Amino acid sequence: MFSLKNKSAIITGAASGIGKAIAIIFAKQGAAVHLLDMNEQGLQETVQEILEQDGTAKAYVADVTNQQAIKLLFEKIGQIDILVNCAGISNIGKADNTSEEDFDKVFKVNVKGIYNCLHEVIPIMQQQKSGVILNLASVASSVGLTDRFAYSMSKGAVVGMTLSVAKDFINDGIRCNCISPGRVHTPFVDNFLAKTYPGKEQEMFEKLSKTQPIGRMAKPVEIAHLVLYLCSDEAGFVTGCDYPIDGGFIKLNTP
Repeated sequence: MFSLKNKSAIITGAASGIGKAIAIIFAKQGAAVHLLDMNEQGLQETVQEILEQDGTAKAYVADVTNQQAIKLLFEKIGQIDILVNCAGISNIGKADNTSEEDFDKVFKVNVKGIYNCLHEVIPIMQQQKSGVILNLASVASSVGLTDRFAYSMSKGAVVGMTLSVAKDFINDGIRCNCISPGRVHTPFVDNFLAKTYPGKEQEMFEKLSKTQPIGRMAKPVEIAHLVLYLCSDEAGFVTGCDYPIDGGFIKLNTP
């Protein structure tokens, strides 16, 4: 089950965290994975790990905010059966203290970056008469998160784009879904804690972990397993959906 043999998959943001976990799982299941990120060293580490497990992977240092570059890259790759839009950035701030520069930066990566990939992959999938797109949203698109104004805005847009694409291209054999993770223990979290709470990293890590009813953060591989299902043939009847994977954060935190 959940074989991706003979499938070609693009994963953006594949140098670390969730994107890296997805790339490794996809390769284990037989997909030829094409990994996009701005972090060249992280990309090479991901590729090396996949090759050591006899997988097939290629790395591309790419900026998802550059539509022309994405167009040329996708045309070069050719067959694209699966696209996972995982690249994204976060930002701390409320509506009144988020700078215009920070707002534009988050929008450019988290919204325009996904739009660029959608814009270039859909014609390829239409020609193939098949394809699967999976976007990374967040629990921030469903509930209010303190000090995450721009980030929440961007992830709400991801859900909207997902539903629009699912409806517009359902007759072209294209499925499109998104997932909304809660807090996931990635290098981003560790770097954030070290920068924001020096000397109190462990204390804050435990505090953030307990905001989820299940009592801990997710492991990237746990997120990757849901992505694998949604991108596999076994999920052939699933499209136009947003799946929370959040340790009970949305439903069990609601009074």
